[in-house]
Amino acid sequence: MTPSPGRKKRSTILDVATVAGISRGTVSRVLNGEPYVSDEARVAVNKAIKEVGYVPNMAARNLVRQRSQAVGLLIHEPHALFLEDPNIGSIMLGANTVLSQAGYQMVCLIIDSELDVNRIGQYLNGGSIDGAIVISAGENDPITELIEQLAMASAFVGLPPNHRPLPFVSIDNKKAAAEITARLKASGRTQIGMIASALGRAAGADRLAGFEDALGSSYRPELVAMVEHFSFDAGIAGMRELLERCPTIDAVFAASDAVAAGALSVLQRIGRRVPEDIAVVGFDDSVWAQRTNPPLSTVRQPASELGAQAAELVLAQLRGEEINRGGVYLETSIVWRDSA
Repeated sequence: MTPSPGRKKRSTILDVATVAGISRGTVSRVLNGEPYVSDEARVAVNKAIKEVGYVPNMAARNLVRQRSQAVGLLIHEPHALFLEDPNIGSIMLGANTVLSQAGYQMVCLIIDSELDVNRIGQYLNGGSIDGAIVISAGENDPITELIEQLAMASAFVGLPPNHRPLPFVSIDNKKAAAEITARLKASGRTQIGMIASALGRAAGADRLAGFEDALGSSYRPELVAMVEHFSFDAGIAGMRELLERCPTIDAVFAASDAVAAGALSVLQRIGRRVPEDIAVVGFDDSVWAQRTNPPLSTVRQPASELGAQAAELVLAQLRGEEINRGGVYLETSIVWRDSA
C-alpha cells in the first residue's frame, strides 16, 4: 500500500539498527531494558533513535507482553455527581500522577446504570486493562465480584464491599465522624442532627455509626435524615426534613461538604443564622468547605493521597510484590471554621 502524499514513513527498529551499526536483536534488548548489553551499544541505540525519530509501537509491544499498560479507575457514581464531587477529582489526579510516572495510562470508567455494569464487565473480561482502582463500590457489586474472579490487580478507595479480602486504602470514617460530632457536642449544642448519606456504602454507614457513638445516650434517631448521595441537592432535602421534624434543632453534621453546602443554602433562605442559631459541620475539607459562607468546619481527608496510595498498591501487585492485605489507613484531622 502506497503511503499518502506528504505523510512521513514511520521509522522502524531496522532503521535504528542500520544507523547504530548493530544488530536488530541488540536494539530490541536495549528498548526492552534487558541486561547484558554494553554501554557502548546503549549509547549508539539512543543516538540512532533520536536521529531517525523512532517511536516504539506500544500496542505491538504490549500485545507480546500480554499487558495493556493501562489501569482502570472505576467510579460507582451517577454522572452528575461525578462532575460535582471534588473528592473524586482529587483521587483521580493522585492516582494518575503515580500511574503516569510508572508509564501506565489511566482509563476512567463511570458506572451509573445496569447498562454500564454490563459494558464494563465485558471490558474487564476482554483484558483491556491490567488493574483497577475502584471508588464507591456498594454492597453486592457485580464488578467487584468480577475483579475478584479474574484475580485482577486491584485496590479499593474505601473498604471493599461486603468485607471482601481485597486490597484497599481508606480513612477511619467512623472514628473521624465521632471526633467531629464530639467537638460539636462539646461546643454546647443540645439538639444535634445528621444528614446521613450513601448508607449502602461503608463510608456512609461508618460516618453514621461514628455520629451515634459520639452522642451516646443523647442520640435521637428522629434527628437523622437519610439521603441517597453525597450531593448538594441531597443536603437541601435532608435539611428540610430535619427542620420539619425538629424546628429548634441547633446543630447538624452533614456526611460530606457538598451535603453541608446544600444544608447551609436552606438555612440562609429561611433566615437561620449560622453558627449563632445553628451550627453546621461537614466531611472532606473539599473546595465546598472553603467556598461556603461562613466557611465550613469539617473533617480533612487526604483525597489525593488516597488515589496515589491506591495506584501504588495496584502497581506493586503488577510487579508481583507482596502487599498488606489488611489495608492501608491514612490520617484525618478536624478543621474548625466559622460554621460551628
